[in-house]
Amino acid sequence: MHFGTAWPRLILDDDRVVGFVMGNFDPENEIGAFRAGIWRLNIAADQQGQGYGRFAVEAVAAEARRRGHNRITVLWVQGDGGPEGFYLRLGFTPTGEVMGGETVGELML
Repeated sequence: MHFGTAWPRLILDDDRVVGFVMGNFDPENEIGAFRAGIWRLNIAADQQGQGYGRFAVEAVAAEARRRGHNRITVLWVQGDGGPEGFYLRLGFTPTGEVMGGETVGELML
């Protein structure tokens, strides 16, 4: 992971910050899961469930398409209170890979 490939974006509702997404675009990365995807997604606790997370994922997907990628990936820790259900509802599917104890999910574009 090198940070020259990072794509950081604040998520705003008018002028109010409601979240943050860090995409990554590194088409030459030797690890397929790190070529295009989401490194981090945070939505303020009191703003969750209002579509901001979906908006952020769609923004990363749109940027990936613009750059010629056909999938994005994300890693998550399984368990209660984790983001797995959110990502599955958005269409991500587990690849069967586990990296550092985290499940790798992919969304085909």
